[in-house]
Amino acid sequence: MSAYLNALGVVCALGRGKAEVMRRLLDGDSSGMRPWPAPVAGRSLPVGAVTAELPSLADAALRDATRNNRLLLAAAEEIESEIAEAVDHYGPARIGVVLGTSTTGIQEASQGIAGLVRDGQLPPSYHYGHQELSAPASFLSERFGLAGPSYCISTACTSGARALQSAKRLLDAGVCDAVLCGGVDSLCDLTLQGFSALEATSTQICKPFSVNRDGINIGEAAALFLMTREPASIALLGAGASSDAHHISAPDPEGRGAIEAMRQALTHATCSPEQIVYLNLHGTATEHNDAMESRAVAAVFPDGVPCSSSKPLTGHTLGAAGALEAAFCWLALSELNTAQQLPPHLWDAQQDPELPKLDLVAAGASMSTAGPRRMMSNSFAFGGNNISLILGDAS
Repeated sequence: MSAYLNALGVVCALGRGKAEVMRRLLDGDSSGMRPWPAPVAGRSLPVGAVTAELPSLADAALRDATRNNRLLLAAAEEIESEIAEAVDHYGPARIGVVLGTSTTGIQEASQGIAGLVRDGQLPPSYHYGHQELSAPASFLSERFGLAGPSYCISTACTSGARALQSAKRLLDAGVCDAVLCGGVDSLCDLTLQGFSALEATSTQICKPFSVNRDGINIGEAAALFLMTREPASIALLGAGASSDAHHISAPDPEGRGAIEAMRQALTHATCSPEQIVYLNLHGTATEHNDAMESRAVAAVFPDGVPCSSSKPLTGHTLGAAGALEAAFCWLALSELNTAQQLPPHLWDAQQDPELPKLDLVAAGASMSTAGPRRMMSNSFAFGGNNISLILGDAS
């Protein structure tokens, strides 16, 4: 059964709104990467921070007053008219919400607990609900008066992509007629300290697949789709997921789970590797992820495929990453992209001789327009959690 991506709202380090984000994405603009205000483990770290003005939550309940929800509301406001039309058409009980996240409001919660340690009491701004994983979905449902299934998925860096897969299942099962789905995560000290403790962060803008790669940058974002069975120009054509459970944080070196996810997605979308015109790589710029993904992509696409990682432009947005990078595919496929450009790969062009060479997109390159366009987006997470999505022209 077809699942159409009827509308998209997006905010990230590239800007707020589809037009700005697409323009800066295709330009390979990394100017949104800027230093985190405080040193992290004694180092200055670049992050993909959102600097666009965000909606106020002054009228919201205390439990909802988080930056995470402000990012989510910024994305939702971009498609507010489409949400209202869906409510009128289907009724609130037939519209679900499925979101991926990993941080929710942990920054506000951490600040409250720090106040308790410092002052002996929690500050008035603290609410336990800030840190609940279900908080973003509950907030969105209440904000728009939706009464369908509402929940969050937290599978680390695959969360946002798995939310799209789960939304399609709700449509396929007849539980919903429309689903607001995507991902949201906000920057926080806890995440930065955690990845620094794993020795996984870089003090420079990350260089995916370079021999000089030395770690990730963290970012924040929200990407929100309205998915329905109503025909639209772009559809979610396939999704493949696997859990290889190789290691708690390191990927299977040979990429067996990643290969399985990509091949499942191709089978689900009933298309061949040769029909994929672009692949958005997970591309974190860590030693092990890039090595694994290079081998996996070479195995699934022996004849090559144009590909790039967008993380030097946005940072790794964790629970939002899978949805954000699916949004980049949506934008590249949309009528906004009149020149049919592909998102370029920003790096130092220093190939790692130990890895299979990938067909990394150069600035200004355009996609092949022969036949229906199909794009794949990869997301891989801790614990061997893998997913690949395929978006493309609706048939």
